[in-house]
Amino acid sequence: MGSKYTKRYTEEFKRDAIALVDSSGKTVTAVARELGISSESLRGWCRRARADRGEGAPGELTTAEREELKRLRRQNAEQAKTIEVLRKAAVFFAKESDR
Repeated sequence: MGSKYTKRYTEEFKRDAIALVDSSGKTVTAVARELGISSESLRGWCRRARADRGEGAPGELTTAEREELKRLRRQNAEQAKTIEVLRKAAVFFAKESDR
């Protein structure tokens, strides 16, 4: 969730920018300057593309793995909330049965 000033780029634009870096022999910074985008954004796109192709650094997550991790974290948070509600209910009913 970037700020309201964060510029969004289409997937097609990102793919074309990555292809330009790969095929031109120019540095990421030079290509980013030509396209008028942040070199850090382009560097991140290139890093993710390499990871998705299996060429990334050891331990670097692919896009699919990143999405699964987000899904599992959401699921974990939901289950933690459910457990907390059930724990409070168990305490409540334990007190009620003692009366």
